[in-house]
Order: sequence, then structure tokens, then C-alpha cells
Amino acid sequence: MAEAHQAVAFQFTVTPEGIDLQLSHQALTEIYLSGMRSWKKRIIRLKNSVITGVYPASPSSWLFVVIAILATMYTRSDPSMGLIAKIQEHLPVSQSMSTQCQVVLSAVLFSTMLWLLLIFTMRLCLKQLLSYHRWMFEQHGKMSTTTKVWVALVRIFSGRKPLLYSYQGSLPNLPVPTIKDTVKRYLESVRPLMDDAKFERMTKLATEFESSLGNRLQWYLKLKALWASNYVSDWWEEYVYLRGRGPIMVNSNYYGMDFLYVIPTPIQAARAGNSIHAFFLYRRKLNKEEIKPSRIPGTVIPLCAAQCERIFNTTRIPGEENGKELYMYTHLDRHIDTHSIKSHKRNTNTCFEYCSTDLYSCILSTVIPWAKARAKYFSSGVNKRSLDCIERAAFFVTLDDDEQCVMGDDSAASLDRYAKSLLHGKCYDRWFDKSFSVVYYKNGKKGINGEHSWADAPVVAHLWEYTLATDSFQLGYNAEGHCKGEVDASLPRPQKLNWEILPECEEQISQSLAVAQALADDVDFHVFPFQDFGKGKIKKCRVSPDAFIQMALQLAYYRERGTFCLTYEASMTRLFREGRTETVRSCSNESSAFVRALEGGEAADVCRRLFRAASEKHQLLYRLAMTGAGIDRHLFCLYVVSKYLGVESPFLKEVLSEPWRLSTSQTPIQQVELFDMVNHPEYISCGGGFGPVADDGYGLSYCILGENLINFHISCKHSCPDTDAHKFGAQIRKALHDLIKLLSPIEKEPNKTEEKKMEVKKEL
Repeated sequence: MAEAHQAVAFQFTVTPEGIDLQLSHQALTEIYLSGMRSWKKRIIRLKNSVITGVYPASPSSWLFVVIAILATMYTRSDPSMGLIAKIQEHLPVSQSMSTQCQVVLSAVLFSTMLWLLLIFTMRLCLKQLLSYHRWMFEQHGKMSTTTKVWVALVRIFSGRKPLLYSYQGSLPNLPVPTIKDTVKRYLESVRPLMDDAKFERMTKLATEFESSLGNRLQWYLKLKALWASNYVSDWWEEYVYLRGRGPIMVNSNYYGMDFLYVIPTPIQAARAGNSIHAFFLYRRKLNKEEIKPSRIPGTVIPLCAAQCERIFNTTRIPGEENGKELYMYTHLDRHIDTHSIKSHKRNTNTCFEYCSTDLYSCILSTVIPWAKARAKYFSSGVNKRSLDCIERAAFFVTLDDDEQCVMGDDSAASLDRYAKSLLHGKCYDRWFDKSFSVVYYKNGKKGINGEHSWADAPVVAHLWEYTLATDSFQLGYNAEGHCKGEVDASLPRPQKLNWEILPECEEQISQSLAVAQALADDVDFHVFPFQDFGKGKIKKCRVSPDAFIQMALQLAYYRERGTFCLTYEASMTRLFREGRTETVRSCSNESSAFVRALEGGEAADVCRRLFRAASEKHQLLYRLAMTGAGIDRHLFCLYVVSKYLGVESPFLKEVLSEPWRLSTSQTPIQQVELFDMVNHPEYISCGGGFGPVADDGYGLSYCILGENLINFHISCKHSCPDTDAHKFGAQIRKALHDLIKLLSPIEKEPNKTEEKKMEVKKEL
């Protein structure tokens, strides 16, 4: 009852002398401050809504339009061409208002309507400008006159100092490709993977689909595209992520790593204190929309920010019947408020206890029939209250007893263990349903585990980069490794979450834990930094670094398996409203021709020519995917429509059942300005990774850092005899060296005549 007494603002006692009223000034002060914070947030939200609503104009431009109209009227001109007089005739005003006041009021109303019309026109113009994508297909370094004019117009219509969500209303909708183009590109992508008989059969299925059922499905898809902001994203979230019945640990969630070579402090609690403070600083900027809109690097082109809305206070809530009740459940409650974290980060020990408030929660593995267990054991009483605390929390924190990434003689193996720990931990000490979980290790190392349904990795990476930089470079630590600042002894003590676990529930937990541990033990991981060369040397060969790496991956896979496979490279469609991802099918006719030529011993000039063709084709495929002309999301949506209509398509069924044996993704650094890679190259993240998509395939993530470093994260399964993460890593290293050797300019050796001339010059 002590907590209850502390929670009330006043107490009173009835005595013979009257009522004895006792006020708690501290409680009243906290209530007052809480109310002020709440009203401040509402005012900020209202202000941001107005600024975003009138973008690309500004609220102050309304006053400019009003003054301009009134000034024009006083010169005895009528800029409204009679509309102001019409408005004056229909004004429902009292007779006491003078004629001059009625004229001014009518002019203000006309000015407001004119201002809104100008905003609508500017937004429509900006939307049309952002629909132009030809600039992406122009030769690097050569910009056409049309594109130069377009860039100037985008700058003009983009306004000044946009907020995070300012561009949302101006982003174009994702276009629906034609059936003919999608089928053609699909057949082209699978040609190197099939023999003549299989390809002929698939061509026949595709032709039948294109000429019959495809047009009917396309009609429904176009109808959805006219009605919805994005014809893909809601179905992608629901059917690919939320309706999946398997464990999301390993199979869906991904991770991000700490600095590769540096641990800012060896004290776990201090690192947690500064880092959690940094997370809430980011959240404050997010709520105020002070985060700059993301753009394509080196351009003025904005990217969709819709995924940022669900970074904090988001969790997955399971449904029981075939996933029909699966949905994202977003809370606005603050389990740990910003003020408390700001104070706690100054006290190492207090912060340790406060962070552990949410830790007694991973009693269930993600592979439990979670929906049934939740309804049966956690829908009432103390269990429901404790579960609500977790699901309402901003994010989840784990204080891990292990030490990770101890760089020494066994540095390679330590990186592998670090990756596995971040991906699945001990299977019971992470909350995989939360939007993201942060792990702090005993030696001060940290990492992040992200849930995939609510957003894609670049959104979490942006948050992670900010917190890494803020933790180390802004907040910092004292000489002993503790957080800077003084201790605030008035902070409330944390409370442990209580649970009532029945024997039958405990038995289910044990069974699910065994399944989860088997899944985790089956994951083979290999993480390695490739430092022999990087982006700088690759660019000197006039090749896209991403295309170079993808060709190396094709070469490495062919050398290991003796064949090609369907390859997935994640691209983004955030040029469009509510856009998420698209697939780049990196294994192409051109890439397979190059690999066969290189392995077949063809001349270097022939191999170089084929490599150029393959890399250019890869860049074309990437640009098509980014601009809404990809293959896989269109086919996926056609398949969903066919299921709604209750019709079967042998073509779509076969397409969507093809396994991705090589699933790849690049993790680019988005906020380069936060890190000094020249003077402090040790302060760089190792990037992140994910589990294998296919049981007999690889999951591969790579991060290009600075000019001379590429980090690779490779995953596969021990249970597959054909895959080995370390052997594949060795093949990648060899492929990278072979490609750079092939493409690097050969220094011309001086002939004997030139050598003699040089000797004569030296003698003179």
C-alpha cells in the first residue's frame, strides 16, 4: 500500500475538531508538470499539423497574400474580378458592421481561398515534379538540360526548412506496371536459372496468364491504386509479415551492431544510461518533427517518412485464427518518460535498476502458439497488467550477462558470436514482438534487434546511427567510464513486473524454448570486415560499388555450388507515398554470361566487356525497382487479388513458390555527417544482418563504410549440407580480389628503347 499512498496528491482525516487536510506538494507539482508537458505536446502537434498541412507554403505566406490583396484594392483595382463583391453580398453579418469592414472581411476570405488554391497548385506541381524519374537513368556525371531545369523547379517548389512529414502530401503514388512489362522482365530474370524445357514451359504459362486471367486481376489492382495511397504496402505488411505463423526470431527479425573497434565505456549501466537517453532525445525530435526528411544521397529528392510514425511504442499482437486478427498495436503511453531518463543517465547504479524494470518479461519464446497462450494465461489479472507494461513501453531493453565482441586473437569468432547473440540471444531474453529491442552487454557493448513488419531496416538504422553518435560524441563519459552529471536521489524506485505462471503454462514455455533453441542452434553465422580495398578503389574502375559486390556474390555462389540461383537484393520504393521495398533480381543473363566467361578462361578483354554489361544491367534493374517498375511486388499483389477472387493461377503459384537461395541487402550509412571516418575511423558501426530466407540458402548483408572497408554478414543453416557461412565468406573474398584484379588498369611496362632514353637523360 505504500505505493498507493505515494500516488495520491492529498489525504484527509475527519476529527472532532474538523477535517485535517494534508496536501502533498511534491505530488501536486508532478501533476502540474505532467499537465504542462501534455499541453505542450498538443500545441506542438497542432503547430506541426498546420505547417505540414500548408506545405510547401508557410503560414506566414497567408498574411502576405492578404496584405497584397488589400493593398491592390486600395489602388482602386479589383484583383478578384468581382468575387470579393459577390462574397460581400452573401456575408451573414449584422447590419451594425460598416460597409468598409464588410469589404475588408470579404477581401480576407477571398485572400484565404486564393492562398489555399495556391497551396493546392504548388503541391500538385511538386507531386508532378517528384514523379519525374528520368534523371536516374542518365549517365553518371552527365546531366541533361531537362534534368537541370527539373532540379531547379524542385528546389523552388520544395519550400524552406521542411519538417519530417512535410513532403508526405506531395509524394506520388506507386504506379502499377503493365502486365506485359512485368511478365517480360520476369521471364528474362529466370532464363539463366532454367534449361530450355523448363523455360519453354514457364513461357507458355506466362503467355496464358498475360492473355487471360492477368488482365482481369490487373483491373482490380488499378482500381486499388486509384483508391489507396499505395497498392502494395498494406498487403505486404499483412500477408508477408503479420499473417506468418512461424517464429519471427531468426526468420524475420534483424539486428544492428555497435562500433566495430571501440567500446566507449566498459560499464554496462553507464552505456545503457547514455544510450537510452539518446533514444528519447531522438523520440523528442521525432514528436516535434525536427528530424530532417530523408533524401536520396546527393540529391534534393525526398523519401517517404511514413514508417517513422511507428518507431516507438509499437508491438505485434497475435491473433488465433489463421492470422486474421494479426495487427500492429501502437500505444502512445510512455513507460519511461524523457525527464526521468535524462536524470537517470547521470547515475550509473540507479539507471541499471531503472532499465531492469522491463526485463522480467521474456518468459515466453516467440515460437509459442502465442495467440492461444496470451488469451488463456495473460488476458487478466497480474499477468495482463505486466504484459501491458511491456507492450505499452517505448521499446525493450535487455541487460545481458555475457560479454560480446572481445577483439583479440579470436576476433573473427567473436564477431560471429556477437551476431548470433543479437539475432536470437538465449531465446528467452529478448522481446521479439516489440518494434525494436536494445541489448547491453556486460562489457559495455550494445546492439539492436528490430522487428520487420512495421518498418524496414533503413528506418531503424537512422535511429541507431543517431543514438551511437549522441551516446559517444555528445553525452560522453567521465574518466572512470561513468555518465557525466550529478545523481538525482529523488527519482522513484523501479518496480519489478510480477507474473503468475501456472504449471501447464510453464510446460508450454519449456516446449517452446526447446523449439526456439533448436532453431537458434541451427543458424551458422560469419561476420567479417573486408579491408583490402573498398569503395574508393572500386570507383576508380568506374563501376558502381553495389554492382561490383553483387557480381562478386554471383561469382562466389557459382564457384561454391556450380550453378546460379534466384537472387534477392532489397531495394526501396520510398520515392512514393508509403513505399517500402522492391526486389532486384541480381542474377541476370548478363551476370551469368560474365561468370561463365571468367570461369571458362576467356580473355581478360572479353571478361571485362561482359562485366561492364552485367554491372550496367544490374544498375538498370535497381533503378527500375526504385521507380516502381519492379517485378515481384506487382506479381505478389496480382496473386493476392486472385486469392480474393477465388481463382487459381498456375503461373502465379509457381512464381511465388520459387525459393530465394541468395537473399542480399546493403545497409548504407545515412547520416555521414555524424561520424568522422577520416580522423576517427574506429568509430564506425559494423552494420547489421539477418537470418537465411531459405533452408538451403544464404542471408547476406553488407555495409560499405568509408573508402576502404566493407563489412559482410553471412548466415545459413548447419542442417543444410550444401551451405557453410565461413566457406562462402572465403569465396566472397576471393571473388572480390579476382574482380578488382580484372578491372584495375594495368601499368604499362617501359620497353627497352624507353629505358635507354631514361638512362641517357639521367647521365646528362
